[in-house]
Amino acid sequence: MRNRWLFLILVLIISVPVFAQSNAGEGATYEPTMLIDKPTAGMLSKGAYLIQAGFFQRGGVLVGVSVGLLDRFSFGISYGGTEIIGSNKPTMNPLPGVNVKLRLFDETQLIPAIALGFDSQGKEPYIDGLDRYTIKSPGFYAVASQNYAMMGNLSVHGGINYSTERNDGDKDLNAFLGAEKSLGSSVSLLAEYDFAINDNHDRAIGRGRGYLNFGLRWSWGKGLIVGFDLKNITKNQDNVSVGNRTLQIEYVNAF
Repeated sequence: MRNRWLFLILVLIISVPVFAQSNAGEGATYEPTMLIDKPTAGMLSKGAYLIQAGFFQRGGVLVGVSVGLLDRFSFGISYGGTEIIGSNKPTMNPLPGVNVKLRLFDETQLIPAIALGFDSQGKEPYIDGLDRYTIKSPGFYAVASQNYAMMGNLSVHGGINYSTERNDGDKDLNAFLGAEKSLGSSVSLLAEYDFAINDNHDRAIGRGRGYLNFGLRWSWGKGLIVGFDLKNITKNQDNVSVGNRTLQIEYVNAF
């Protein structure tokens, strides 16, 4: 019980905004580094930091902090668990997640931005028997992102990844696609499709349909953004009837 309250207090402290800029809709002033579960080629500028808190099924909470060490290089760490919200005993993830990203090329009118990275943080509850998260971590990845002026802002993203969560017997290379579209100055819609090629055979829990996710991001100003995600609409797992509903809170600022 003590660990649960300490973790929740930490979430509340780091989620309180002080001052920063908008990061959703047409008024966005920093590059989104993630879609829903998958990375983009977006980067935090040198000295900028991003704090994230995600709330998901079974009273789950995942908190992460990322920092732009250079304009082309960032580092982050995350940690969480399930039953943190609720009356049951919390079950914490076995290890913190680590993410690093290096941008190789900036975007031009002819070529997209391209980044390489590693992210060991999976999403949703951790499954001890399979030594993996419900949604596998990206692991090693390469991603390309391109932005367009189309009734506001439209960004498209695509990449490949090789997860380090392979004890379920599915060790395949994976691919993903996504897009974000601004709606006015403070709202964005997100769509993401994870082909889940690395989660469809042997002891893997996927059913071969991939994971289709949709999200909404709403900037409240001063660097605070609130998001709602509807995940796994394709019902790629047996225990999903409609889709996983998750809540996301983000805050960006600079030192």
